Amino acid sequence: MKDKVESELTHFTDMFKKYRGLLLELTRKDIKLKYRDSWLGIFWSFLQPLLTMAVLSVVFGNILGGERKGIVCYPVYLFSGRLLFEFFTSSTKKALTSFRANAAIMKKVYVPKYMYPLSSIFANFVTLAISLLCFIAVWIFFRLTGISHGDQLTMNAYALLFFIPLLILLIFVIGVGFILAVLQVYFRDIQYIWDVLCTLLFYLVPIIYSISTIRQSWTEFLIKINPLYSMMQLFRQCVLYCEPMSWKMLLYALAWALATLFIGIWFFNKKSDDIIFHL
Repeated sequence: MKDKVESELTHFTDMFKKYRGLLLELTRKDIKLKYRDSWLGIFWSFLQPLLTMAVLSVVFGNILGGERKGIVCYPVYLFSGRLLFEFFTSSTKKALTSFRANAAIMKKVYVPKYMYPLSSIFANFVTLAISLLCFIAVWIFFRLTGISHGDQLTMNAYALLFFIPLLILLIFVIGVGFILAVLQVYFRDIQYIWDVLCTLLFYLVPIIYSISTIRQSWTEFLIKINPLYSMMQLFRQCVLYCEPMSWKMLLYALAWALATLFIGIWFFNKKSDDIIFHL
């Protein structure tokens, strides 16, 4: 069993190296197609998270009078959580439909099938990287103006470690994306089920609220076992609170990410030969 797993991982790695140029081109294609008919183009990578932050800040920060316990500068707190969650949902949804969307090409030209969900995820990761520039601009704005307690924001060397939770999230998303892409070939309804689950996940992850506001212990436990919570909290520890990342949380998030990636690769390799016959 161990030799078989190692053989599959070695084959996957060798194929990835061989076709990495193609993966780059597919990623570029996905980015271009995303903004092809848009007047503002890639500027939406800045504008969309900014508008979302503004609306949610007004609704949950002012109208509903959300409790601010454990939150430093609510709009920036909201932005940081929404940024990572948006990457997770958009990437997994694109990966989920990647085989169906490229079915005509897959039936005519041989390309390693995993290239399609992987390129969709990488394209969204590029969008995330661009959106981070918007996050930096928002952070600076609230720090300088002091609006919404922005004067409490600080910056130190720990902020430079922000890429670690992002890479862990990327690994996790690739694993989830592989699993969903294969499932959607056999069960088309998975697309609608996943839409509902993503909506539920939005409220099961502390994006618009702080974990410290949760009163019921079972609810707090349910939120904390979600790997997205750990990844989001690690990111906030770096860029929002500028404090050392929790090692327990880091190991927990990394274990989830690697386990999900392994399961995704295993599941994909098991069903890879049958995918083309079900498209």
